[in-house]
Amino acid sequence: MLIESSFDVPAPPEQAWDLLMDVPRVIPCMPGTTLVEAVDASSWKARLDVKLGPVALSFDTDVHREQVNRDELRTTLVARAREVRGRGAGQARIESSLFAENGGTKVLIRTDLTLSGAVAQTGRGLVEAVSAQLVQSFADCLQAQLRGPGPEASAAAAAQAAPIKGHTLALRALAHRFTRFLRRLTGRP
Repeated sequence: MLIESSFDVPAPPEQAWDLLMDVPRVIPCMPGTTLVEAVDASSWKARLDVKLGPVALSFDTDVHREQVNRDELRTTLVARAREVRGRGAGQARIESSLFAENGGTKVLIRTDLTLSGAVAQTGRGLVEAVSAQLVQSFADCLQAQLRGPGPEASAAAAAQAAPIKGHTLALRALAHRFTRFLRRLTGRP
């Protein structure tokens, strides 16, 4: 499944690029994710914890930076995740591109995602809606990181460490979709 998303950060592209290339600093900004090991300059091991109602899933994830084009501010990461108890797996190819926009940076993310097992049964619409919520949480944490080290950056990363709660994200995503639908009906932006 192909998922496209974007977010803005209040920093010039070069500064945002430097942060995004610092994967050990960025991984804690991904909701439910903990850096386990830096294998080398282009490979990392992480743990992703997801809670779907009463079901808790933990994924051992291998992340590899496959391509880097600093001139075009574009990079590709490949992630392979396995649920530790064998209840599912996932693979993602994540292409990120940065562009200068309105004095800051627009980050475009294109993810080709394949899921199997229990997580795959949630359905495309829910996965896309939850993905939008996760990208927003990630963007908020990156913005705090770009403001510089300190209590706000540490608190933002710590807030992301809790397991992803699929039902909570799904409810937020459905509420957001419903609000957008109502706005279209009433003609409000």
